[in-house]
Amino acid sequence: MFTGAMTATITPFREGRVDEQKLKEQVEFQIRQGIDGLVPVGTTGESPTLDFKEHGRVIELTVQYVAGRVPVIAGTGANATTEALELHQIAKKAGAPGCLSVNPYYNKPTQEGLYRHFMTLADRVDLPIVLYNIPGRTGVTMSPQTVARLSKHRNIVAIKEATGDLNIAGEIRALCDITILSGDDSLTVPIMSIGGKGVISVLSNVIPAQIKTLTKLCVANQYEQAANLHRKLFPLMRAMFLDGNPVGIKHAMRFAGLDTGELRLPLWEASDSTKKQIEQCMKDIGVPSAS
Repeated sequence: MFTGAMTATITPFREGRVDEQKLKEQVEFQIRQGIDGLVPVGTTGESPTLDFKEHGRVIELTVQYVAGRVPVIAGTGANATTEALELHQIAKKAGAPGCLSVNPYYNKPTQEGLYRHFMTLADRVDLPIVLYNIPGRTGVTMSPQTVARLSKHRNIVAIKEATGDLNIAGEIRALCDITILSGDDSLTVPIMSIGGKGVISVLSNVIPAQIKTLTKLCVANQYEQAANLHRKLFPLMRAMFLDGNPVGIKHAMRFAGLDTGELRLPLWEASDSTKKQIEQCMKDIGVPSAS
């Protein structure tokens, strides 16, 4: 249902508010560049800094601006099941074709707690769910066995696999047929080589066409060409996270002339050394400074 290159979109802020015009411009840029889907208000969209009203508004606007041209997978995760239910309902009402629901963070539920959390969401809201396994952000890892249990529900259709451990993706693939999407740009090629169907990418905010090409090469089993492109992009993939996400990608976008406004506290701009490294990596792949 959700395949190829999908962008985990940033949220543009201007003077402390969501910049709705800039959001529209970024949606149009992504679609012109051939992206396969958009994923607003996830980690890259600074979702923890948005209140419920803002969160819902970004989902609604993204769906409105996309106007059915590509799928929108709305970020709807929360650490309380009741709050996640409300966000799932907002995404459903907005007309999003699916949602991205992260492991409940901070409270570290057991595997049974994770299972019951996602089953409650899947039972209560008729909306396709992409599970989001990112222990570096949540403090808990969903096991492959739990993923396989959840995959039996018709509304649980995919997983964004961002553990950084290829063995986990491999075990999920062995246990069930759920669609696996890479949650790390640097692991897109390895995950697709063992049966993954695409990536929810940070880097595609600034170079969507190249990330789309990378996934197309993998789908076509042209892994030598995919590996060559991966090697070209790898230094930028790594530099992007030196000071955290979305700190790096927002600087890269500003460098390329895709102004995103400011970050929202407690996030702060990249260090000078990180900025220089990102800028050099951008130049090395052929993206010049817009200034």
